[in-house]
Amino acid sequence: MENKIFQNFLEKKGLKLTKERIAVLKEVFSFHDHFEPERLYLRIKNSDSKASRASVYRTLNLLVESGLVEKVTRTEKSNVYEHTFGHSHHDHMICDRCGSITEFYSEKLENLQKEICRSNGFDGKSHTLEIRGYCNKCKKIK
Repeated sequence: MENKIFQNFLEKKGLKLTKERIAVLKEVFSFHDHFEPERLYLRIKNSDSKASRASVYRTLNLLVESGLVEKVTRTEKSNVYEHTFGHSHHDHMICDRCGSITEFYSEKLENLQKEICRSNGFDGKSHTLEIRGYCNKCKKIK
């Protein structure tokens, strides 16, 4: 399904679904956690599929633009991504020490955001909530 969505997106932009883009798409959707672009590139490099580092980064940007992938956060090394197609909305808690990312969902927060939008006459389409701090393991080390 994501192949067809990405292909339609590319066609609207006048681009083709190349074998390199297919390799990146396939590898992105093989991740079941958050990933950095360099990790994605190394997995592709070490597989039967080949794509240059530049192709990986360009395709990742196209996947974000298409709505199939989301940039979760920025670390000191690089951005962190996740594929979002087929997954329900969630937010993130990010440990500033070890970099661990914890996903969570809160109906109360979702309702509060909707109410804030409504009371301000704003038509909210999406949001990203990132809470930074220390996970249980790291706060003991502080």
